[in-house]
Parts: sequence; structure tokens; C-alpha cells
Amino acid sequence: MTRATTYTEPTETLSLTKYDDRTVAGLLLFVLGAGFMTAMMLAAALVPGYDFRGGAISDLGVSSESALLFNGSLLVVGVLNLAGGYLLYRRHRKPWLLAIYALASVGAVGTGLFPLDTGDVHSLFALLAFLFFNLEAIGTATLLRGAMRAISVLAGVLGIVFLVLMAIGDGGNTAAFGPIGHGGTERMIVYPVMLWLVAFGGYLLGDTPTPTDK
Repeated sequence: MTRATTYTEPTETLSLTKYDDRTVAGLLLFVLGAGFMTAMMLAAALVPGYDFRGGAISDLGVSSESALLFNGSLLVVGVLNLAGGYLLYRRHRKPWLLAIYALASVGAVGTGLFPLDTGDVHSLFALLAFLFFNLEAIGTATLLRGAMRAISVLAGVLGIVFLVLMAIGDGGNTAAFGPIGHGGTERMIVYPVMLWLVAFGGYLLGDTPTPTDK
């Protein structure tokens, strides 16, 4: 009688290099999610009177107290995400999924390099990051099974739903923000996928792969 593994593996025997790819990818993605959540909280704490409900997350990138921490953390997010995505690509060999990781990384780096006060270019990179980090979660679900797959899809779909609500609200219909305001809506685009990265990173670190299904 057979049982399915919880992670789709190549049928050939796994080499030490491939095992290390998985472990290092897990570490990078875990640090990315946990580190950026921490950086956002610290940055907000540094800005006197920061408005969580009405303010944008990117306001932290133009305040003198928090700009270096926030913008620097976005650059780190982009680098870690691209590195983690590439290490996963060495295992799954799906170019379209690597492209999603790359576009999310470009969005994060661009958002950090072009803060909110640079205008439309910032908005473009922020949209790229918002969209493709959530698509990253959904796309990664194709590699997974069981609870982790469901969590991946849920995190990505939730982020995209709130991205649509934010677009509607920013377009003039502020009722779309609901009681959580612009700031809360924007955080619901970011927080679920960051928590997913923490969970997925831990999953990769803790779930030892097997060469074949047995």
C-alpha cells in the first residue's frame, strides 16, 4: 500500500546538493517573512503618531525616523525571495514559478529604491510586489499537498482580494476599505503572505524529503 509524500519530489535519488537547496531555501524564506514583519513593526514604532488605520505602509519609507530601516528591509526581502525562489527552482524546474518569484522580488527592490515620495514609479513597483508575492503563494501550492497547500492558496487569494479592495478604495470608493481603513486593507495584502513565507520556510526546514514515494 502506498502513501503520498507531502512535497512533490523528483523521482531520482536526491543528492546532498538538492537537500541543501531545500534547507537553505526554507531558511531564506523564513528569515524573509519573520524579518520583514519585525522591520515593519519596528519602523512603525519609530514614527511618532503613525496612523495604522489611515496611513500607508510606504509612509514608513519616507519618514526620517524609519526610512533607512524600512527601505533597507525591502531590498533584503527582494534578494532573499529571489535566492529562495531560485533554490526551489533547482528542484521543481518550473520556469513560470521562478518568474513569479523574480517579479515579486523586483517589486520589493523597486519599492525600496523608489520610496512613496517618488510618485508613480513607487506605485508601480508596490503593485508588482503586492500582486506577485500573493501569486507566489498560489503558484507554490502546485508543489505541495495537504494542509500546506491549502494554506498557500488561502494566503494568496486573501491578499489578492484585499488588493482589489484597495484598488477600488484608492479609485474613490473609500467604502471598500471598510472599518479597517486604507492602512488595514494594505496590511491584509501583506501580512497573510508574509506569515505564509514563515510557515512555508519552516515547512521546508522541518519536513525531510524522501527520494521516492513509498
